[in-house]
Amino acid sequence: MSSFWSWWIIVLTLGTLVGVAIILRWNMKNFTDVEEGESMGHEFDGIIELNNPLPTWWTVLFWLCLAWGLLYLILYPGLGNFKGLLGWQSSNQHVLSIEESRQAVIDAREAGLNIEYDRELARADEVYGPIFQQYASMEIDAIAEDRDALRIGQRLFLQNCAQCHGSDARGSLGFPNLTDGIFSWGGSSSHVYTTLMDGRRAQMPAFLEQLGEQGITEVAAYVLSLSGRAVDRDLARAGEQQFAVCSACHGQDGKGNIALGSPDLTNNVWLYGGSQRAVEETLRYGRNGVMPAWGEILGEDKVKILSGYVLSLSAED
Repeated sequence: MSSFWSWWIIVLTLGTLVGVAIILRWNMKNFTDVEEGESMGHEFDGIIELNNPLPTWWTVLFWLCLAWGLLYLILYPGLGNFKGLLGWQSSNQHVLSIEESRQAVIDAREAGLNIEYDRELARADEVYGPIFQQYASMEIDAIAEDRDALRIGQRLFLQNCAQCHGSDARGSLGFPNLTDGIFSWGGSSSHVYTTLMDGRRAQMPAFLEQLGEQGITEVAAYVLSLSGRAVDRDLARAGEQQFAVCSACHGQDGKGNIALGSPDLTNNVWLYGGSQRAVEETLRYGRNGVMPAWGEILGEDKVKILSGYVLSLSAED
């Protein structure tokens, strides 16, 4: 910061505090000929203005706030280039990385600072561990038909998945509906289990530079026509010629590829919106969807039950 702006901030800040102090001091004195408690001669709607001073507690609070402000500006940065007597800087504050945070937790446990928490976890594993383990030997498809397992799976879903997919699992813009039986990464039990265990990362590239605005409009029209939508035929015909850049992932027929997580463009199901404008935006800027991995968080047994529950949601429709 230049010296000019530094002094500008210093003068403006200290001038404001001095001004507040002067106004406060001025309000503590009686500059009129009217005695305290007497009428000032102003009356409106039955309300009479009296010459009363500020309440003492209010005045003291104002002075304390001013003193605190001055003390803060002396100790910490706030007055232009003045760094404060303590020399505090945001760059001095070390933010722990994920690995450092994890190591800090481990060190705390080894030091016995989190013994009670570990005891709670141990008690929970002792009580609930066998319940989850009894389903470990079952096939996921069988779990999807077991009422008791589905009740457990529903609780796991509401605790961990409902934030994105909704409590009814019908999703929202950018978050898949899990009840329609349409899975971009595959809807078999093994596919769903892998998705939950390891997570998924979808990458739809941006095509604005490659196609241009006119090309974006044309390809969007063709993509919409694949699902039977009414579109401008001339635009769709031109877009079909340029669809080659999309077929590498979605296939020449537009039916997608579960190995890449590329959605089927012929089923009229649109994760990010199916209007002409929404599809154009997807083509123009691309999309990057992330499904977090739950394997390390929940463990294999819980993920297996959760997989069965997710499969059961589409089986109900």
